Amino acid sequence: MMDSFLMIGQSNMAGRGFLKDVPRIFDTQIKMQRNGLWQTMWEPINPDRPFSGIGLCASFAALWRRAHADKEIGLIPCAEGGSSLEDWKVGGPLFEHAVFLAKLAQQSSKITGILWHQGENDCFGDLAAIYKDRFGEIIDALRNVLGLPKVPLIIGGLGDFLPSGRYGAFFGGYPLVNQALLEYATQTPDCYFVSAEDLTANPDGLHFDAISLRRLGVRYFEAFDQHTHVLKALEDETEKLEAIYRRPLTKMEQSTLLEYRFAFGDMTLQELEAEQVKLK
Repeated sequence: MMDSFLMIGQSNMAGRGFLKDVPRIFDTQIKMQRNGLWQTMWEPINPDRPFSGIGLCASFAALWRRAHADKEIGLIPCAEGGSSLEDWKVGGPLFEHAVFLAKLAQQSSKITGILWHQGENDCFGDLAAIYKDRFGEIIDALRNVLGLPKVPLIIGGLGDFLPSGRYGAFFGGYPLVNQALLEYATQTPDCYFVSAEDLTANPDGLHFDAISLRRLGVRYFEAFDQHTHVLKALEDETEKLEAIYRRPLTKMEQSTLLEYRFAFGDMTLQELEAEQVKLK
């Protein structure tokens, strides 16, 4: 049965990296949930907004595939930009929606991990001070309702660029949220914290840029694969990403990309058929 991963949180989990800024990751053995079905992954994976883009989960999935070359992986996108822990409260629409999609995925896959990135919308006022307890309530309920008491939960830190960005005045409490996430991870079994050290932002100073999200995905996989906290940048992040980008595409994958180009209007039918003949 295919292994799957629940993607949950707000915009930096959904992904706001610019699509043009990094090479495409394409692997027909990486699936994403759409309309209750498993489809070949295509970014943006989590189109919660018209401007969704590169997220961390494509590089995570690509590294998982390198470690499990004979298996498929499925991604269950449930992130919602701008959402707070209040929005994710137990019984609320976002919580129930994630549970519904996760249970649907469990009919044809085994949920092997939960990937969480959220916190920017809880940097205000007194919210940061109570983040850990509220977060714990949500995770405990999620694990219970899905029957996932021990699957690894990977949680990522907020970017250090937040106070200097376009909305910097709202993020004075971000160190408290990062501390809460780290404390929760170190005090909770089967939970691992990933640092955002040295990662950079889009021009808005709010969202990680595309290359940083690719790097963050590498760190998430390291945490998942090694069952460890990742408290600083990894020395081989660039090497691992280059290995992902250099993966030779199968003829079927090359043909599929040609079909996509045709569907996007980037080539004529005659050009498509000529290129497909070359692949035979």
